[in-house]
Amino acid sequence: MSFKIAIIGAGSVGFTKKLFTDILCVPEFRDIEFALTDISEHNLEMIKAILDRVVEANGLPTKVTATTNRRQALEGARYIISCVRVGGLEAYADDIRIPLKYGIDQCVGDTICAGGILYGQRNIPVILDFCKDIREVAEPGAKFLNYANPMAMNTWAAIEYGKVDTVGLCHGVQHGAEQIAEVLGAKSLSELDYICSGINHQTWFIDLRLNGRRIGKDELIAAFEAHPVYSQQEKLRIDVLKRFGVYSTESNGHLSEYLPWYRKRPDEITRWIDMSDWIHGETGGYLRHSTETRNWFETEYPQFLESAAKPIDPAKRSNEHASHILEALETNRVYRGHFNVKNNGVITNLPSDAIIESPGFVDRFGINMVSGVTLPEACAATCIASINVQRMSVHAAISGDIDLLKLAVLHDPLVGAVSTPEEVWQMVDEMVVAQARWLPQYADAVPAAKERLSKSKVQTRDWAGAARRNVRSIEELRAEKAALKQAV
Repeated sequence: MSFKIAIIGAGSVGFTKKLFTDILCVPEFRDIEFALTDISEHNLEMIKAILDRVVEANGLPTKVTATTNRRQALEGARYIISCVRVGGLEAYADDIRIPLKYGIDQCVGDTICAGGILYGQRNIPVILDFCKDIREVAEPGAKFLNYANPMAMNTWAAIEYGKVDTVGLCHGVQHGAEQIAEVLGAKSLSELDYICSGINHQTWFIDLRLNGRRIGKDELIAAFEAHPVYSQQEKLRIDVLKRFGVYSTESNGHLSEYLPWYRKRPDEITRWIDMSDWIHGETGGYLRHSTETRNWFETEYPQFLESAAKPIDPAKRSNEHASHILEALETNRVYRGHFNVKNNGVITNLPSDAIIESPGFVDRFGINMVSGVTLPEACAATCIASINVQRMSVHAAISGDIDLLKLAVLHDPLVGAVSTPEEVWQMVDEMVVAQARWLPQYADAVPAAKERLSKSKVQTRDWAGAARRNVRSIEELRAEKAALKQAV
Protein backbone atom coordinates (compact mmCIF):
# COMPACT_ATOMS: atom_id res chain seq x y z
CA MET A 1 0.00 0.00 0.00
CA SER A 2 1.05 3.57 -0.56
CA PHE A 3 0.09 6.78 1.23
CA LYS A 4 1.74 9.92 2.59
CA ILE A 5 2.58 10.89 6.18
CA ALA A 6 3.56 14.48 6.96
CA ILE A 7 5.48 15.23 10.17
CA ILE A 8 5.32 18.84 11.37
CA GLY A 9 8.15 19.77 13.70
CA ALA A 10 10.25 16.97 12.23
CA GLY A 11 13.40 18.75 13.44
CA SER A 12 12.82 16.97 16.77
CA VAL A 13 15.45 14.55 15.55
CA GLY A 14 15.25 11.74 18.09
CA PHE A 15 11.47 11.60 18.26
CA THR A 16 11.05 11.78 14.49
CA LYS A 17 13.48 8.90 14.01
CA LYS A 18 11.57 6.84 16.57
CA LEU A 19 8.22 7.45 14.83
CA PHE A 20 9.77 6.72 11.45
CA THR A 21 11.32 3.38 12.41
CA ASP A 22 8.20 2.37 14.36
CA ILE A 23 6.03 2.92 11.29
CA LEU A 24 8.43 1.01 9.03
CA CYS A 25 8.16 -1.98 11.38
CA VAL A 26 4.79 -2.58 9.66
CA PRO A 27 5.56 -4.70 6.54
CA GLU A 28 2.72 -3.16 4.52
CA PHE A 29 4.18 0.33 4.95
CA ARG A 30 7.37 -0.15 2.94
CA ASP A 31 6.09 1.93 -0.03
CA ILE A 32 4.82 4.97 1.84
CA GLU A 33 6.10 8.55 1.67
CA PHE A 34 7.26 10.67 4.61
CA ALA A 35 7.17 14.43 4.15
CA LEU A 36 9.16 16.25 6.82
CA THR A 37 8.63 19.92 7.61
CA ASP A 38 10.07 22.28 10.18
CA ILE A 39 11.02 25.95 10.53
CA SER A 40 14.68 24.92 10.93
CA GLU A 41 16.25 23.99 7.61
CA HIS A 42 19.39 22.83 9.41
CA ASN A 43 17.51 20.34 11.58
CA LEU A 44 15.57 19.13 8.56
CA GLU A 45 18.80 18.40 6.71
CA MET A 46 20.08 16.36 9.65
CA ILE A 47 16.94 14.30 10.15
CA LYS A 48 16.53 13.66 6.43
CA ALA A 49 20.09 12.35 6.21
CA ILE A 50 19.40 10.02 9.13
CA LEU A 51 16.14 8.70 7.66
CA ASP A 52 17.69 8.32 4.21
CA ARG A 53 20.38 6.18 5.83
CA VAL A 54 17.69 3.99 7.46
CA VAL A 55 15.94 3.53 4.11
CA GLU A 56 19.18 2.70 2.30
CA ALA A 57 20.45 0.29 4.96
CA ASN A 58 17.19 -1.65 4.94
CA GLY A 59 16.77 -1.68 1.16
CA LEU A 60 13.37 0.00 1.33
CA PRO A 61 11.46 1.82 -1.42
CA THR A 62 10.24 4.35 1.16
CA LYS A 63 10.35 7.97 0.01
CA VAL A 64 11.55 10.76 2.31
CA THR A 65 11.23 14.46 1.45
CA ALA A 66 11.98 17.54 3.55
CA THR A 67 10.86 21.14 3.14
CA THR A 68 10.31 24.27 5.19
CA ASN A 69 7.14 24.81 3.12
CA ARG A 70 4.54 23.25 5.40
CA ARG A 71 1.70 23.42 2.90
CA GLN A 72 3.80 21.55 0.36
CA ALA A 73 4.55 18.83 2.91
CA LEU A 74 0.87 18.46 3.77
CA GLU A 75 -0.30 18.21 0.18
CA GLY A 76 -1.99 14.85 -0.33
CA ALA A 77 -1.06 13.55 3.15
CA ARG A 78 -3.35 10.97 4.71
CA TYR A 79 -1.83 11.34 8.18
CA ILE A 80 -0.30 14.43 9.76
CA ILE A 81 1.79 14.16 12.94
CA SER A 82 2.61 17.29 14.94
CA CYS A 83 5.34 17.58 17.57
CA VAL A 84 5.96 21.34 17.52
CA ARG A 85 7.06 23.66 20.35
CA VAL A 86 5.92 27.16 19.44
CA GLY A 87 8.29 29.84 20.73
CA GLY A 88 11.03 27.34 21.52
CA LEU A 89 13.07 27.63 24.68
CA GLU A 90 13.01 31.42 24.61
CA ALA A 91 9.25 31.60 25.19
CA TYR A 92 9.35 28.58 27.48
CA ALA A 93 11.83 30.36 29.76
CA ASP A 94 9.24 33.12 30.25
CA ASP A 95 6.61 30.48 31.11
CA ILE A 96 8.74 29.51 34.11
CA ARG A 97 10.64 32.71 34.95
CA ILE A 98 7.77 35.22 35.07
CA PRO A 99 5.36 33.16 37.23
CA LEU A 100 8.19 32.58 39.73
CA LYS A 101 8.20 36.34 40.40
CA TYR A 102 4.64 35.89 41.65
CA GLY A 103 5.37 32.82 43.76
CA ILE A 104 4.18 30.21 41.24
CA ASP A 105 6.75 27.42 41.28
CA GLN A 106 6.40 25.01 38.32
CA CYS A 107 8.40 21.90 37.52
CA VAL A 108 7.35 21.62 33.87
CA GLY A 109 4.68 24.23 33.09
CA ASP A 110 3.47 22.87 29.74
CA THR A 111 -0.05 21.57 30.41
CA ILE A 112 -1.95 23.94 32.68
CA CYS A 113 -0.72 26.28 35.43
CA ALA A 114 0.48 29.72 34.28
CA GLY A 115 3.12 28.36 31.91
CA GLY A 116 0.93 25.75 30.27
CA ILE A 117 -1.87 28.24 29.68
CA LEU A 118 0.46 30.69 27.91
CA TYR A 119 1.99 27.80 25.98
CA GLY A 120 -1.52 27.05 24.73
CA GLN A 121 -2.03 30.66 23.69
CA ARG A 122 1.09 30.39 21.48
CA ASN A 123 0.22 27.00 20.06
CA ILE A 124 -3.47 27.34 19.24
CA PRO A 125 -3.16 29.93 16.42
CA VAL A 126 -0.50 27.72 14.82
CA ILE A 127 -2.61 24.59 15.29
CA LEU A 128 -5.46 26.34 13.48
CA ASP A 129 -3.08 27.21 10.64
CA PHE A 130 -2.17 23.53 10.41
CA CYS A 131 -5.85 22.61 10.32
CA LYS A 132 -6.57 25.10 7.56
CA ASP A 133 -3.83 23.57 5.42
CA ILE A 134 -5.03 20.06 6.22
CA ARG A 135 -8.58 20.90 5.14
CA GLU A 136 -7.39 22.54 1.94
CA VAL A 137 -4.52 20.39 0.62
CA ALA A 138 -4.30 17.10 2.54
CA GLU A 139 -6.09 13.94 1.46
CA PRO A 140 -9.86 14.23 2.14
CA GLY A 141 -10.60 12.89 5.62
CA ALA A 142 -6.96 13.13 6.70
CA LYS A 143 -6.26 12.33 10.35
CA PHE A 144 -4.26 14.73 12.54
CA LEU A 145 -2.17 13.06 15.26
CA ASN A 146 -1.11 15.66 17.82
CA TYR A 147 1.84 14.89 20.10
CA ALA A 148 2.42 18.52 21.13
CA ASN A 149 1.62 20.01 24.52
CA PRO A 150 -0.55 21.37 25.97
CA MET A 151 -2.22 18.22 24.71
CA ALA A 152 -5.81 18.85 25.76
CA MET A 153 -5.90 22.50 24.62
CA ASN A 154 -4.28 21.77 21.25
CA THR A 155 -6.60 18.84 20.58
CA TRP A 156 -9.64 20.82 21.77
CA ALA A 157 -8.83 23.67 19.38
CA ALA A 158 -8.15 21.34 16.43
CA ILE A 159 -11.44 19.48 16.87
CA GLU A 160 -13.72 22.35 17.87
CA TYR A 161 -12.31 25.17 15.75
CA GLY A 162 -9.97 23.51 13.25
CA LYS A 163 -12.67 21.05 12.13
CA VAL A 164 -10.13 18.32 11.49
CA ASP A 165 -10.30 14.64 12.53
CA THR A 166 -7.84 14.80 15.44
CA VAL A 167 -6.50 12.49 18.13
CA GLY A 168 -4.05 13.51 20.84
CA LEU A 169 -1.27 11.07 21.74
CA CYS A 170 0.90 10.85 24.85
CA HIS A 171 3.04 8.15 26.50
CA GLY A 172 2.26 8.92 30.15
CA VAL A 173 -0.08 5.96 30.51
CA GLN A 174 2.54 3.52 29.22
CA HIS A 175 5.21 4.88 31.55
CA GLY A 176 2.91 4.67 34.56
CA ALA A 177 2.02 1.09 33.69
CA GLU A 178 5.69 0.19 33.45
CA GLN A 179 6.24 1.51 36.98
CA ILE A 180 3.30 -0.45 38.36
CA ALA A 181 4.43 -3.66 36.67
CA GLU A 182 7.90 -3.20 38.14
CA VAL A 183 6.82 -2.60 41.74
CA LEU A 184 4.42 -5.55 41.59
CA GLY A 185 7.22 -7.83 40.41
CA ALA A 186 5.77 -8.64 37.00
CA LYS A 187 8.16 -10.48 34.71
CA SER A 188 6.90 -8.43 31.75
CA LEU A 189 4.44 -5.64 31.08
CA SER A 190 2.17 -8.13 29.32
CA GLU A 191 1.25 -9.59 32.74
CA LEU A 192 -0.43 -6.30 33.71
CA ASP A 193 -3.90 -5.35 32.48
CA TYR A 194 -5.35 -1.97 33.30
CA ILE A 195 -8.02 0.60 32.65
CA CYS A 196 -6.63 4.13 32.82
CA SER A 197 -8.88 7.12 32.32
CA GLY A 198 -9.13 10.87 32.94
CA ILE A 199 -7.57 13.78 31.06
CA ASN A 200 -4.08 14.09 29.67
CA HIS A 201 -1.47 14.15 32.44
CA GLN A 202 -4.25 13.51 34.95
CA THR A 203 -5.21 9.97 34.04
CA TRP A 204 -5.85 7.40 36.75
CA PHE A 205 -5.35 3.63 36.91
CA ILE A 206 -8.88 2.80 38.03
CA ASP A 207 -8.60 -0.97 37.50
CA LEU A 208 -5.44 -3.08 37.72
CA ARG A 209 -5.07 -6.83 37.13
CA LEU A 210 -1.81 -8.76 37.46
CA ASN A 211 -2.16 -12.10 35.67
CA GLY A 212 -5.90 -11.69 36.04
CA ARG A 213 -5.82 -10.94 39.78
CA ARG A 214 -7.25 -7.58 40.84
CA ILE A 215 -4.74 -5.32 42.59
CA GLY A 216 -6.17 -3.26 45.42
CA LYS A 217 -5.10 0.07 46.88
CA ASP A 218 -3.30 -1.35 49.93
CA GLU A 219 -1.24 -3.82 47.91
CA LEU A 220 -0.21 -1.11 45.46
CA ILE A 221 0.76 1.33 48.23
CA ALA A 222 2.86 -1.33 49.94
CA ALA A 223 4.59 -2.19 46.67
CA PHE A 224 5.53 1.42 45.94
CA GLU A 225 6.69 2.10 49.50
CA ALA A 226 8.89 -1.00 49.40
CA HIS A 227 10.58 0.01 46.13
CA PRO A 228 14.08 1.40 46.82
CA VAL A 229 13.87 4.11 44.13
CA TYR A 230 10.21 4.99 43.57
CA SER A 231 9.56 5.29 47.29
CA GLN A 232 11.83 8.36 47.22
CA GLN A 233 11.21 9.71 43.71
CA GLU A 234 7.41 9.44 43.77
CA LYS A 235 6.55 10.60 47.30
CA LEU A 236 3.81 12.93 46.12
CA ARG A 237 2.28 10.37 43.78
CA ILE A 238 2.23 7.83 46.59
CA ASP A 239 0.52 10.34 48.89
CA VAL A 240 -2.14 10.99 46.25
CA LEU A 241 -2.55 7.21 45.84
CA LYS A 242 -3.18 6.90 49.58
CA ARG A 243 -5.77 9.68 49.59
CA PHE A 244 -7.50 9.09 46.22
CA GLY A 245 -7.19 5.30 46.19
CA VAL A 246 -5.77 5.16 42.63
CA TYR A 247 -2.38 5.85 41.06
CA SER A 248 -1.81 8.77 38.68
CA THR A 249 -0.04 8.33 35.37
CA GLU A 250 1.89 11.53 35.69
CA SER A 251 5.36 12.04 37.13
CA ASN A 252 5.89 13.37 40.64
CA GLY A 253 6.92 16.81 39.36
CA HIS A 254 4.17 17.13 36.77
CA LEU A 255 1.41 15.99 39.12
CA SER A 256 2.57 18.43 41.79
CA GLU A 257 1.75 21.45 39.61
CA TYR A 258 -1.77 20.33 38.69
CA LEU A 259 -2.89 20.22 42.31
CA PRO A 260 -3.24 23.16 44.73
CA TRP A 261 -1.75 21.43 47.77
CA TYR A 262 1.92 20.50 47.30
CA ARG A 263 3.71 23.44 45.63
CA LYS A 264 2.17 26.49 47.32
CA ARG A 265 4.87 26.98 49.99
CA PRO A 266 8.64 26.46 49.67
CA ASP A 267 8.77 24.12 52.66
CA GLU A 268 6.00 21.98 51.17
CA ILE A 269 7.74 21.76 47.81
CA THR A 270 10.98 20.42 49.26
CA ARG A 271 9.04 17.97 51.41
CA TRP A 272 7.38 16.24 48.48
CA ILE A 273 9.91 16.26 45.66
CA ASP A 274 13.12 14.39 44.88
CA MET A 275 16.14 15.98 43.24
CA SER A 276 17.72 12.88 41.69
CA ASP A 277 16.31 13.96 38.33
CA TRP A 278 14.35 16.96 37.06
CA ILE A 279 11.12 15.06 36.51
CA HIS A 280 10.56 14.46 40.21
CA GLY A 281 9.74 18.08 41.05
CA GLU A 282 12.70 20.41 40.56
CA THR A 283 11.77 24.06 40.04
CA GLY A 284 11.89 24.68 36.29
CA GLY A 285 13.32 21.19 35.93
CA TYR A 286 12.24 20.53 32.37
CA LEU A 287 13.41 23.95 31.24
CA ARG A 288 16.85 23.27 32.72
CA HIS A 289 16.97 19.82 31.16
CA SER A 290 15.86 21.15 27.77
CA THR A 291 18.37 24.00 27.92
CA GLU A 292 21.26 21.73 28.82
CA THR A 293 20.43 19.27 26.08
CA ARG A 294 19.12 21.65 23.41
CA ASN A 295 21.93 20.73 21.01
CA TRP A 296 22.38 17.11 22.03
CA PHE A 297 21.45 15.92 18.55
CA GLU A 298 24.32 18.01 17.18
CA THR A 299 26.89 16.35 19.45
CA GLU A 300 25.48 12.86 18.89
CA TYR A 301 24.75 13.23 15.19
CA PRO A 302 27.54 10.81 14.14
CA GLN A 303 26.06 8.20 16.49
CA PHE A 304 22.61 8.74 15.01
CA LEU A 305 23.98 8.21 11.51
CA GLU A 306 25.83 5.09 12.62
CA SER A 307 22.77 3.57 14.30
CA ALA A 308 20.65 4.46 11.26
CA ALA A 309 22.69 2.03 9.19
CA LYS A 310 21.48 -0.92 11.25
CA PRO A 311 18.54 -3.13 10.22
CA ILE A 312 15.15 -2.16 11.60
CA ASP A 313 14.18 -4.60 14.35
CA PRO A 314 10.39 -4.97 14.76
CA ALA A 315 11.03 -6.42 18.22
CA LYS A 316 12.31 -3.00 19.28
CA ARG A 317 9.26 -1.12 18.07
CA SER A 318 8.34 1.42 20.74
CA ASN A 319 5.04 1.77 22.57
CA GLU A 320 4.32 5.19 21.04
CA HIS A 321 0.77 5.02 19.74
CA ALA A 322 1.21 6.48 16.24
CA SER A 323 2.52 3.45 14.35
CA HIS A 324 0.02 1.12 15.99
CA ILE A 325 -2.90 3.41 15.14
CA LEU A 326 -1.84 3.65 11.51
CA GLU A 327 -1.37 -0.11 11.33
CA ALA A 328 -4.87 -0.73 12.72
CA LEU A 329 -6.51 1.81 10.41
CA GLU A 330 -4.78 0.50 7.30
CA THR A 331 -4.62 -3.27 7.93
CA ASN A 332 -7.54 -3.83 10.34
CA ARG A 333 -5.22 -5.43 12.93
CA VAL A 334 -6.96 -4.21 16.10
CA TYR A 335 -4.98 -2.02 18.51
CA ARG A 336 -5.94 -1.06 22.07
CA GLY A 337 -4.53 2.17 23.46
CA HIS A 338 -5.31 5.34 25.38
CA PHE A 339 -6.32 8.30 23.25
CA ASN A 340 -7.12 11.99 23.69
CA VAL A 341 -10.50 12.71 22.10
CA LYS A 342 -13.62 14.75 22.79
CA ASN A 343 -15.53 13.14 25.65
CA ASN A 344 -19.08 13.05 24.26
CA GLY A 345 -20.19 10.94 27.23
CA VAL A 346 -17.35 8.41 27.21
CA ILE A 347 -16.48 9.31 30.82
CA THR A 348 -19.82 9.71 32.54
CA ASN A 349 -18.76 12.22 35.21
CA LEU A 350 -16.67 14.62 33.09
CA PRO A 351 -18.07 17.39 30.83
CA SER A 352 -19.12 16.30 27.35
CA ASP A 353 -17.01 18.95 25.58
CA ALA A 354 -13.78 18.09 27.42
CA ILE A 355 -10.79 16.38 25.84
CA ILE A 356 -10.36 13.15 27.75
CA GLU A 357 -7.68 10.44 27.72
CA SER A 358 -9.23 7.01 27.96
CA PRO A 359 -9.09 3.48 26.48
CA GLY A 360 -10.14 2.82 22.92
CA PHE A 361 -9.76 0.27 20.14
CA VAL A 362 -8.63 1.06 16.62
CA ASP A 363 -9.53 -0.86 13.48
CA ARG A 364 -10.35 0.00 9.88
CA PHE A 365 -13.47 1.83 11.07
CA GLY A 366 -11.50 4.30 13.19
CA ILE A 367 -10.87 4.94 16.87
CA ASN A 368 -13.64 3.39 18.92
CA MET A 369 -13.67 4.57 22.54
CA VAL A 370 -14.79 2.41 25.46
CA SER A 371 -17.83 4.26 26.84
CA GLY A 372 -19.45 4.25 30.24
CA VAL A 373 -16.29 4.88 32.30
CA THR A 374 -16.91 6.52 35.68
CA LEU A 375 -13.98 8.02 37.58
CA PRO A 376 -13.67 8.00 41.36
CA GLU A 377 -15.19 11.24 42.62
CA ALA A 378 -11.89 12.78 43.77
CA CYS A 379 -10.31 12.08 40.39
CA ALA A 380 -13.26 13.59 38.56
CA ALA A 381 -13.17 16.70 40.76
CA THR A 382 -9.47 17.20 40.07
CA CYS A 383 -9.96 16.73 36.34
CA ILE A 384 -12.95 19.09 36.20
CA ALA A 385 -10.94 21.88 37.82
CA SER A 386 -8.37 21.56 35.03
CA ILE A 387 -11.00 21.17 32.30
CA ASN A 388 -12.60 24.46 33.31
CA VAL A 389 -9.22 26.16 32.98
CA GLN A 390 -8.58 24.48 29.62
CA ARG A 391 -11.95 25.54 28.24
CA MET A 392 -11.45 29.19 29.17
CA SER A 393 -7.88 29.07 27.85
CA VAL A 394 -8.96 27.72 24.46
CA HIS A 395 -11.73 30.30 24.15
CA ALA A 396 -9.30 33.08 25.11
CA ALA A 397 -6.77 31.90 22.54
CA ILE A 398 -9.41 31.87 19.82
CA SER A 399 -10.91 35.26 20.68
CA GLY A 400 -7.78 37.11 21.81
CA ASP A 401 -9.68 38.18 24.93
CA ILE A 402 -7.00 39.07 27.49
CA ASP A 403 -9.57 39.44 30.27
CA LEU A 404 -10.77 35.88 29.69
CA LEU A 405 -7.14 34.74 29.63
CA LYS A 406 -6.61 36.33 33.04
CA LEU A 407 -9.70 34.59 34.38
CA ALA A 408 -8.40 31.25 33.07
CA VAL A 409 -5.08 31.76 34.85
CA LEU A 410 -6.85 32.93 38.02
CA HIS A 411 -8.89 29.70 38.10
CA ASP A 412 -5.86 27.45 37.74
CA PRO A 413 -5.65 25.37 40.94
CA LEU A 414 -2.00 26.09 41.81
CA VAL A 415 -2.11 29.73 40.72
CA GLY A 416 -5.20 30.29 42.85
CA ALA A 417 -3.49 28.68 45.85
CA VAL A 418 -0.50 31.01 45.58
CA SER A 419 -1.38 34.35 43.97
CA THR A 420 -3.88 37.16 44.49
CA PRO A 421 -6.10 38.45 41.66
CA GLU A 422 -3.99 41.61 41.42
CA GLU A 423 -0.84 39.53 41.03
CA VAL A 424 -2.47 37.35 38.37
CA TRP A 425 -3.64 40.34 36.35
CA GLN A 426 -0.15 41.86 36.36
CA MET A 427 1.56 38.53 35.69
CA VAL A 428 -0.57 37.85 32.62
CA ASP A 429 0.09 41.35 31.30
CA GLU A 430 3.82 40.75 31.75
CA MET A 431 3.72 37.36 30.02
CA VAL A 432 1.65 38.62 27.08
CA VAL A 433 4.03 41.56 26.56
CA ALA A 434 7.10 39.33 26.82
CA GLN A 435 5.68 36.81 24.32
CA ALA A 436 3.90 39.22 22.00
CA ARG A 437 5.70 37.99 18.89
CA TRP A 438 4.06 34.55 19.29
CA LEU A 439 0.63 35.87 20.30
CA PRO A 440 -0.88 37.53 17.22
CA GLN A 441 -4.39 37.30 18.63
CA TYR A 442 -3.40 39.67 21.48
CA ALA A 443 -1.73 42.32 19.31
CA ASP A 444 -4.43 44.88 20.09
CA ALA A 445 -4.15 44.18 23.82
CA VAL A 446 -0.38 44.61 24.13
CA PRO A 447 -0.20 48.45 24.21
CA ALA A 448 -2.70 48.65 27.07
CA ALA A 449 -0.88 45.85 28.92
CA LYS A 450 2.39 47.79 28.62
CA GLU A 451 0.68 50.90 29.95
CA ARG A 452 -0.71 49.03 32.95
CA LEU A 453 2.70 47.53 33.70
CA SER A 454 4.30 50.97 33.69
CA LYS A 455 1.90 52.08 36.44
CA SER A 456 1.62 48.86 38.42
CA LYS A 457 2.21 48.87 42.16
CA VAL A 458 2.04 45.10 42.66
CA GLN A 459 5.30 43.92 44.20
CA THR A 460 6.99 40.87 42.69
CA ARG A 461 9.28 38.47 44.54
CA ASP A 462 13.00 38.01 44.11
CA TRP A 463 12.76 34.25 44.24
CA ALA A 464 14.46 31.62 42.12
CA GLY A 465 12.27 28.79 43.34
CA ALA A 466 12.29 26.26 46.13
CA ALA A 467 14.30 23.54 44.43
CA ARG A 468 16.86 24.72 41.90
CA ARG A 469 19.94 23.12 40.41
CA ASN A 470 22.74 24.79 38.53
CA VAL A 471 22.77 24.38 34.77
CA ARG A 472 25.25 21.65 33.93
CA SER A 473 27.05 20.55 30.84
CA ILE A 474 25.72 17.81 28.61
CA GLU A 475 28.60 15.58 29.72
CA GLU A 476 27.72 16.05 33.41
CA LEU A 477 24.07 15.34 32.68
CA ARG A 478 24.91 12.11 30.85
CA ALA A 479 27.21 10.97 33.65
CA GLU A 480 24.52 11.61 36.27
CA LYS A 481 21.87 9.75 34.31
CA ALA A 482 24.22 6.82 33.73
CA ALA A 483 24.92 6.64 37.46
CA LEU A 484 21.22 6.75 38.29
CA LYS A 485 20.44 4.05 35.74
CA GLN A 486 23.15 1.82 37.19
CA ALA A 487 21.79 2.37 40.71
CA VAL A 488 18.31 1.34 39.59
